[in-house]
Amino acid sequence: MNDNRKHRLLDVLSRRQSNLTVVMENVDDPHNISAVMRTCDCVGIQDIYVLTTKIHKHKKFGPRSSSSAAKWLTIHEYTDTQACFAELRKNYNRILTTHLAADSVGLYEIDFTQSTALVFGNEHDGVSEEFRALADGNFIIPQMGLIQSLNISVACAVSIYEAMRQKTVAGHYQQPQLQKERVASIMKDWGYLENDL
Repeated sequence: MNDNRKHRLLDVLSRRQSNLTVVMENVDDPHNISAVMRTCDCVGIQDIYVLTTKIHKHKKFGPRSSSSAAKWLTIHEYTDTQACFAELRKNYNRILTTHLAADSVGLYEIDFTQSTALVFGNEHDGVSEEFRALADGNFIIPQMGLIQSLNISVACAVSIYEAMRQKTVAGHYQQPQLQKERVASIMKDWGYLENDL
């Protein structure tokens, strides 16, 4: 790869957000997963989590929906809820699920300058009761119409663009969030050897 390409990739990594992630639990349609991946790349999320406990593990994700976003992200795949949650707890201070409940907070009440993992559930059943019981709370996206739900990829896009707005105002994109060792590791995954950097 030429120097321009290398500098472009390093510039992108300088804006990746280490304290924001998306978790997709039992999302059935691989095109929904790929659409979420594309949006995550757009807002600077590097790590995403795919949990499959009630459906078969995905062999691949819909390339048309993702515009090859999967190759630029670090995808953590789990088949066990407890293991996935334990890893999230190590890396993020707050874990919130999308779920309509009496104690749910509105999207615009969330402080996304804090370390946060957002969990999105299955297209039909939402986030599982098991995961909700482990999480720190629930959130909802305010809606004015008769239909009280959004497609998972749309819900994710609305949510993480609000996170990006807040993080932009707070200056999070102005300072690199990833450690140098992590940047080197990702660049290696993207095809650069250490001596190329």
